[in-house]
Amino acid sequence: MQFHQNGFRTGDPNVKEAAVAPMPRDTLPAEVDVLIVGCGPAGLTLAAQLAAFPDIRTCIVDQKPGPLELGQADGVACRTMEMFNAFGFAEQVLREAYWVNETTFWKPDPANRRNITRSGWVQDTEDGLSEFPHVILNQARVHDMYLDLMRNAPTRLEPFYERKLVEVTVDRAMAGEDGAFPVTARFDHNGGAETVRARYVVGCDGARSTVRKSIGLELKGDSANQAWGVIDVLAVTDFPDIRFKSLIQSADAGSIVIIPREGGHLVRLYIEMDELAAGERVAGRKITSDDVLDAARRILHPHTLDVKEIAWWSVYEIGQRLSDRFDDVTEAERGTRRPRIFIAGDACHTHSPKAGQGMNVSMQDAFNLGWKLAAVLRGQARAELLDTYSSERQTIARELIDFDREWASILSAPVKSETNPDGIDPAETQAYFVRHGRYTAGTATHYGPSLLTLAGSEQQLAAGFAIGTRFHSAPVIRLADGKPMHLGHAAKADGRWRIYAFADEGDPMEEGVIRRLCAFLAESADSPVRRFTASGADIDSVIDMRAVFQQRHRELAIGRMPGFLMPETGRLGLRDYEKMFCADPANDIFDLRGIDRLRGCMVVVRPDQYVAAVLPLDAHAELSAFFAGFMSAPA
Repeated sequence: MQFHQNGFRTGDPNVKEAAVAPMPRDTLPAEVDVLIVGCGPAGLTLAAQLAAFPDIRTCIVDQKPGPLELGQADGVACRTMEMFNAFGFAEQVLREAYWVNETTFWKPDPANRRNITRSGWVQDTEDGLSEFPHVILNQARVHDMYLDLMRNAPTRLEPFYERKLVEVTVDRAMAGEDGAFPVTARFDHNGGAETVRARYVVGCDGARSTVRKSIGLELKGDSANQAWGVIDVLAVTDFPDIRFKSLIQSADAGSIVIIPREGGHLVRLYIEMDELAAGERVAGRKITSDDVLDAARRILHPHTLDVKEIAWWSVYEIGQRLSDRFDDVTEAERGTRRPRIFIAGDACHTHSPKAGQGMNVSMQDAFNLGWKLAAVLRGQARAELLDTYSSERQTIARELIDFDREWASILSAPVKSETNPDGIDPAETQAYFVRHGRYTAGTATHYGPSLLTLAGSEQQLAAGFAIGTRFHSAPVIRLADGKPMHLGHAAKADGRWRIYAFADEGDPMEEGVIRRLCAFLAESADSPVRRFTASGADIDSVIDMRAVFQQRHRELAIGRMPGFLMPETGRLGLRDYEKMFCADPANDIFDLRGIDRLRGCMVVVRPDQYVAAVLPLDAHAELSAFFAGFMSAPA
């Protein structure tokens, strides 16, 4: 964590210096750059990103009377924890959450099929997949952490509550103008009307999204005609795996997924209920909490479940639905005008809860969109960058829905037996869970070649940093102070691009390819750093370069390293000593990620932590051409 760049300040460094006056709280602002509708996981992720930029006027509204107190979602994937670390609150989540270390599997007991017996036990996440675990934490606590981050940001951003969106319209005549506010949103506030004009509107307003309907889109898909109950309980039981994530398949009473919750006592049960007729809604069954618990006890037999308190419960239908696109530009219009309205999260895709994807994928939607909006609004990128949001995230949502549909069908299928030879063998359930672990961990996302993913770049130089996937962090030693840390933790959710230069085998204190790269980036008229950084701004404010050396940190003299890797920063022109790292002898990043030791390489990483390109260290022209494909020089 870096602070004091602009002078010494006492107090909590998480509370940033206020850069603008807070918005008046009595009424919505008349004009904003970005209007976010909905304070769910997607909306707050987006708001937290944009709150960091004082030059972007952001407003977030919700129809609820106040912040969420009890969330429905609770699973936080490894990939989401990596994102939380960039926002600065991963450690708080780790401290409060339940860690999913192992998963157990239960099947009908062959000796007495009315009973269940443990059939398997697996590690929840494969070794080396992420430095963070899969954890469980109430969604409302995640919201609290985002809200704290927003309040402490330079903009002091806070939501406006009790505003129900009535309609959103776009003035097409103004939609192509850079400085225009072409989108108008009308709200009902306690019977009164309020109107906001915006450059961009993002609908994070859930499965019944008014924003989505306003741009003529709908969620398409179907229901599996299967009812499930979900219930959070404080209970006494003799079931031995109550504090493990457990998947239980009974002979004929259905299935349960047990998710232990934070705090050491609370547990969530997902319980298979009734099959529904085609077109039937679960509400028509009038299922009660007693019905849900009775079903759980039948599945857990011969174990007992004595519920002392119910914290929350609900019933739902399994269904997967997806919107055709995630913005207001039709395929016929694509390339002729920029999108002005976007949808994210449940507004554009819905899943069953059991794969734990809904909240995680929603936040990744917003993380993808936020930096793109910031770059366009701040004049750092051309407007066509915004087209990549829908193309990237709709493809990923479709893949995850296909996985979710298959997983949900496995959990709802009858167990294989002599009388039902076509059923699912519990061993198959366990094997499927292990085989698709990267989906549930959130690390399976792979963006294809595009404006932001350089096709034909030299993947063989860094086999472990697959182009289009998230930057897979690994341990390093910081050169300036010998601190062991993860390389990926140097990057924050601040909208900056990263270039990680992995040095060749030469001596970086002498003339060589790393010094030539630094000289090019610092001095050349073709340098993307020089070309796209505003005069007077910190040299790393748009593109931040970090270097990793093969030598041990005590073998290098920091005073003989390239000056570009110790840039001046802030109002006082202080040196930034945190750009250089060395391989950790215990876990060498060059070996862990398959980096070519002879040649080294550059790994170009997007602001949302995805690998955009792998290039040779001397590929100066290719690096410049990549950034020139979408970025804008400052006016």
